[in-house]
Amino acid sequence: MTQKQSKRPSHAVYVVEGEGDKVHWTKIGAAWTHEDGEGYNVTLSALPLNGRLVIRKPKDEERS
Repeated sequence: MTQKQSKRPSHAVYVVEGEGDKVHWTKIGAAWTHEDGEGYNVTLSALPLNGRLVIRKPKDEERS
């Protein structure tokens, strides 16, 4: 891998199914920002069959 990756990911990856009150978020991976800020390296522990992928910065309680 040519990009230098920090030990802690910069983002969490989720599969999101449903809408509104029936939404369900499942964390399935992590992402690290490229040094140039133009992309991400993504590691997934599962592949979603349904729903949509969402990449978000982790909340403070997830960082510890």
